[in-house]
Amino acid sequence: MPSKTRCWWCGDDPLYVAYHDQEWGVPLHDDQKLFEMLVLEGFQAGLSWITILRKRENFRKAFRGFDPVAIARFTKRDFERLMNDPGIVRNRLKVEGSALNARAYLTILDEGLTFDHFLWQFTEHQTLRRPAGTRENIPAHTAESDKMSKELLRRGFKFAGSTICYAFMQAVGMVDDHIESCWKYRKRR
Repeated sequence: MPSKTRCWWCGDDPLYVAYHDQEWGVPLHDDQKLFEMLVLEGFQAGLSWITILRKRENFRKAFRGFDPVAIARFTKRDFERLMNDPGIVRNRLKVEGSALNARAYLTILDEGLTFDHFLWQFTEHQTLRRPAGTRENIPAHTAESDKMSKELLRRGFKFAGSTICYAFMQAVGMVDDHIESCWKYRKRR
């Protein structure tokens, strides 16, 4: 039985392949999981995603299951604990930024919005797809990710630039950027 053709970036690492096949580009609507992915995308900045995937379970333990209420209450002692944890990416700005992101997330909820609704508004609550997806025509950011980034930053989020937002949008299925030769590519109707 021939193997499936996938997007170039996942290679043949079993962890990456599973992420590609089961998560990347699948629409996600769970507030806390969306928060987790946004924080992890911020930690990924300057690194490869496989680095984050390999550390994801450690991140989940260190960040208390990505519970925004718990993270928003992190103290200097928590930050020091995280900075001494070899199982995560130990970047002080990113670690401290996670608490700011949690507080900004909670403010959105306090306004009566779900994080899901807030984020998906930037794609009009649908998955965006480009015809004939190829490696060469996948952008680093779009008008939608620019708008999302601007609003997240305005609300106090850190590590939420447009490129990070676009990678996030791809990861959580707001954008379907599987290339045309990938078994997960869906033709537009």
